[in-house]
Amino acid sequence: MSLVRNNVFDPFTGDLWSALQRCPVFNPSLAPSNETSSFADVHVDWKEMAEAHVFKADLPGMKKEEVKVEVEEGNVLKISGERCGEKEDKDGKWHRVERSSGKFLRRFRLPGKVKVDQVKASMENGVLTVTVPKEEVKKPEVKAIEISG
Repeated sequence: MSLVRNNVFDPFTGDLWSALQRCPVFNPSLAPSNETSSFADVHVDWKEMAEAHVFKADLPGMKKEEVKVEVEEGNVLKISGERCGEKEDKDGKWHRVERSSGKFLRRFRLPGKVKVDQVKASMENGVLTVTVPKEEVKKPEVKAIEISG
């Protein structure tokens, strides 16, 4: 007697499982290969304050020498780098490899003008912090007009 599963909500349904296996998220070998791919989706927080934009990126296990921060076109912040995978050795057998490796690239178009020459970046405990100061917005001058009578 065979059991046929036709419930779309059943994760073990043959059609659903085969569809998931065709998805690059569940089968990384199907993902397109290019230099803007990401490993484990580098997560970045972006906070805009009165005087600057502050970005914090989680890059656990990476060294500052493996990360590049640039400003393109005067208002596009570019964070990129590469995490190398473990080298194979003959002394052991891998049972599972979940930590991702490869190149990553994130770009953020900044609203308004920024002080490119004053951008600062630091890395501590696997967190990259980039501070992009904003240009001061000059408020329009208000001139009082005397009303004649």
